[in-house]
Amino acid sequence: MNLPCTTYGLAIHTTSPELGLAIGPLTGDIRVQVWGLGREVSSYLHQHLAEFLQPQTWTDLAFIAVANGPGGFTGTRIGVVTARTLAQQLQIPLFAVSTLAAIAWANRANDRAIAVQMRAQRGELFGAVYQSVDSELQTLLPDTLMSAEQWQQTLEQLKTPYQLVSAEDGLGETVGSLLELAHAAWKQGQRPHWSEALPFYGQHPVTPQS
Repeated sequence: MNLPCTTYGLAIHTTSPELGLAIGPLTGDIRVQVWGLGREVSSYLHQHLAEFLQPQTWTDLAFIAVANGPGGFTGTRIGVVTARTLAQQLQIPLFAVSTLAAIAWANRANDRAIAVQMRAQRGELFGAVYQSVDSELQTLLPDTLMSAEQWQQTLEQLKTPYQLVSAEDGLGETVGSLLELAHAAWKQGQRPHWSEALPFYGQHPVTPQS
């Protein structure tokens, strides 16, 4: 007799003006919901979390995953702090996953690398290069803050075919990819402590942004 799976993973994505939440069993379908909250993430995050979790409960969670940036300073901080607090209270692992890695996973192709770029402040940008190999995401270039010229030079020096993805709107939708990456790491036996999850801002903001 097959017993129902009661062990779930929860993902939180707040690095953009959208709040993305995803939950799913270690084997099975993932449920995703996205809200366009803008600067109101801090006001509604906990309410949406509590409602979205149902019919599961906090005790059903085996781990939490959170997008730790790059992204908006305020949104990234709120998401990471919330995830750290929950993981600490529930005494479960916390996976901090790059925003760019989640985008790459959502756009993965078996035959090409995925170069992801995201606009930063002061005319700079964040760039990273990933590749999907055997259902895993390998990092060819970790998330790096650089000038547009440096990024172009990096792309020209790549020794493998790639597709270029620009991170613009709809980042909250990649929360499902965030959870899938955490699932894969969980299955590999990784159990990161909540204290290891830190936000990646890349640069100090001139003014806080969400």
